Amino acid sequence: MTIGIVTDSSCDLPADVARRHGIGIVPLTVRFGDEVLVDGADLDSAMFWQRLERSPQLPETAAPSPGAFLDAFARLGDVDGVVCLCLSSRLSATYQAAVLAAEESEMPVRVIDSEVVSMALGLVAINAAEVARTGAGLEAVAFASAQAASRSNVFAALDTLEYLDRGGRVGRVSALLGGLLDIKPLITLEEGTVVAGGRVRTRSKAIAAIVDHVAGTAIAEIAVVHSGASDVPRLIGALGKAVDDPIVAELGPVVGTHTGPGVLGVAYLEA
Repeated sequence: MTIGIVTDSSCDLPADVARRHGIGIVPLTVRFGDEVLVDGADLDSAMFWQRLERSPQLPETAAPSPGAFLDAFARLGDVDGVVCLCLSSRLSATYQAAVLAAEESEMPVRVIDSEVVSMALGLVAINAAEVARTGAGLEAVAFASAQAASRSNVFAALDTLEYLDRGGRVGRVSALLGGLLDIKPLITLEEGTVVAGGRVRTRSKAIAAIVDHVAGTAIAEIAVVHSGASDVPRLIGALGKAVDDPIVAELGPVVGTHTGPGVLGVAYLEA
């Protein structure tokens, strides 16, 4: 049995990794003023960060249409079913669009609200592809994917909360807002929303906090995530034996719109 895996572009999977695992990617869109750009087609990460630096206004993101998901299902070719993994429904309408597409699809589709985003979602998609490669059926792959999603998370340091706040995604991180000069906020995900993971005053302490978080968590898979951060090698070195040749993923336009530049952290699957 052949089960196809589809996710959305908020996963931040490097293109070569997605291709290697045969994972279909459905792009969200990013709007700068009146200009609407398709993530990964009209706008890559490098272009996005250049545009963000020049833009007088914060860009906005929009969920794919159900038709975009149907096109992605069709591109999988001759498969017996599809498991579609979406970023948290509490952060985007992407999941709802995928559900509508699944209802219209001629092939069986299981849509999973991962309740995560960025490489926390990307690692779940990789896990799903690996399970599918064993020949497991649709329900088995969907179940394994849901289980992996429940063990997936992000822990990262931001340079600023400005972008989360302006984009309306700040959730319970709002407790960190307000006159906190030179604070490096730490964020994670809880029940599908962005929440505070702590706060430190320097980049060095932020890296130490990430390392401490990893050391205190039983981790099966890990990736390093960043948005143009120059200290990625420093974090990998500090993680030491906790990581083994991790995927290094730069945040794309979808997540980057809400986090801004200078993000550094990890995404992981708990053991």
